[in-house]
Amino acid sequence: MASVTSLSDSVQQQLASALSATLPEAAGADPLLRRSDRADYQANGILALAKKAKANPRELATQVVSQVATGAVIQDIEVSGPGFLNITVSDRAITENLAARYTDETGRLGVPYAAHPGTTVIDYAQPNVAKEMHVGHLRSAVIGDSVVQLLEFTGETVVRRHHIGDWGTQFGMLIQYLDEHPHELDHKTSTEDTAASGEEAMSNLDRLYKTARKLFDSDEEFKTRARRRVVDLQAGDPHTLAVWQKFVDESKIYFFSVFEKLDMEVRDPDIVGESGYNDMLAETCRLLEESGVAVRSEGALCVFFDDILGPEGNPVPLIVQKSDGGYGYAATDLSAIRDRVFNLKASTLLYVVDARQALHFRMVFETARRAGWLNDDVTAVQLAFGTVLGKDGKPFKTRAGETVKLQDLLDEAVDRATAVVRDKAEKVGLTEQEIEENGRYVGIGAVKYADLSTSAVRDYKFDLDQMVSLNGDTSVYLQYAYARIQSILRKAGEARPAAHPELALAPAERALGLHLDQFAETVLEVAASYEPHKLAAYLYQLASHLTTFYDQCPVLKAESPAQIENRLFLVDLTARTLHQGMSLLGIRTPDKL
Repeated sequence: MASVTSLSDSVQQQLASALSATLPEAAGADPLLRRSDRADYQANGILALAKKAKANPRELATQVVSQVATGAVIQDIEVSGPGFLNITVSDRAITENLAARYTDETGRLGVPYAAHPGTTVIDYAQPNVAKEMHVGHLRSAVIGDSVVQLLEFTGETVVRRHHIGDWGTQFGMLIQYLDEHPHELDHKTSTEDTAASGEEAMSNLDRLYKTARKLFDSDEEFKTRARRRVVDLQAGDPHTLAVWQKFVDESKIYFFSVFEKLDMEVRDPDIVGESGYNDMLAETCRLLEESGVAVRSEGALCVFFDDILGPEGNPVPLIVQKSDGGYGYAATDLSAIRDRVFNLKASTLLYVVDARQALHFRMVFETARRAGWLNDDVTAVQLAFGTVLGKDGKPFKTRAGETVKLQDLLDEAVDRATAVVRDKAEKVGLTEQEIEENGRYVGIGAVKYADLSTSAVRDYKFDLDQMVSLNGDTSVYLQYAYARIQSILRKAGEARPAAHPELALAPAERALGLHLDQFAETVLEVAASYEPHKLAAYLYQLASHLTTFYDQCPVLKAESPAQIENRLFLVDLTARTLHQGMSLLGIRTPDKL
């Protein structure tokens, strides 16, 4: 089935034709339609058009109204104030529109695909090899995963890339230290391919890394040996590479266990770390130097920008190759752009990276534009995000001042949520297995929703008590709304959801119906602007409309069998919309809570 034309689109089209019939030069003008508390919709576009045509806005509005055919969709239209139009749609139109969404055989609830889908390569969830993931890794993973779901749902071809930190000085340091202190590596962890061994091996590697780092910073001779080892690694020395590969493999087992906890799919072929672009680095530098985009300055290969100055007012260059011949992050990032544009044929490059990296990416993107790798056909965007703060409003740390391990945080969220679920378990008849499963879905959902319901660029406070609360703007509130509908559908007995367009709707039914109608345009807008927080806000409003509906409109005790069926149909469509919307945020909706 084709996508369903939303009520707002139908009204918009009718107004646009009435406008061009009244004022031919206004053909194609936007009536500026929006939801209103005065009527179902208000159109404000006539004021600007009247000004342009030097006409009286109220008179023009009256003429437009006379051109609008009321009936099937628009029930009533009137001029208000200086020339606004207040529009009310018919109850029948609302129910028929929702029925079309409900019976959409594709299961998409009438949501159309994007008009011009392309190929997006999205770079997100970038942990570092031999380092434990901490709370700072949470946002890139959660925001990136939701954007992947949204883009794929709207028809975009999405290539996922996890640009893990798996190359550079720290590996020379770690490998050299291990060669000199072989007894320090606990070998038993690396043989069992389980999440537990992944965690153990990682914690061991993390500890070794910190010890090696201390030695590197305090011992000049060790520093020299470690740097020589980096050169061996880059030159492909077999022994050095074999040790490095072991670190990467152990780290991946650990990464997969964390992502599994986060209920996120991360596939091995999507992990292309810094090492994956190694063979391209020399050529990237050659291309930039030959085209004059980069120049040698004090032995280093640099790109300069007129508008990017340091604290002293001097130009800050992007260093692509250091004077000792080593390559920095810029060389890897620019090589990755070449790979994504020319091999993966991307039309959009999306980087879900901390806002503190903004200057680096601005310089990298500008360099790629000058080199001709980015152009009108290929855009690069940094989806920058803010910091996770503690309840005190400062960056989130443990009591000892350490960064909080992501694993510990997720475990605690699941523990808290399980306690909340257990509290209500007897009432809804949950088994022990269901309590544990729902505890996971609620805990991980709470963490994701707290992140996704905040605009990415803003910092947000990590407050587990608030996150697992049944009240307020939390995922538990939405999950609970979904489970409540499932409970009603189970109790409905013989009565089945069915649309009855002939029935008049109560105010709470209309409000719920008109909000359900906005799902499609919300999803398309959110996918196009990479703003999952707007979908979270839509779903929270949906659950709030549902709460009002429950309070005012009995479902199973409605006045007639037809009204029972119609209300069951309304709540079932609400549940499907909640389920689909939450799934696009990467959050599950249990049937019983």
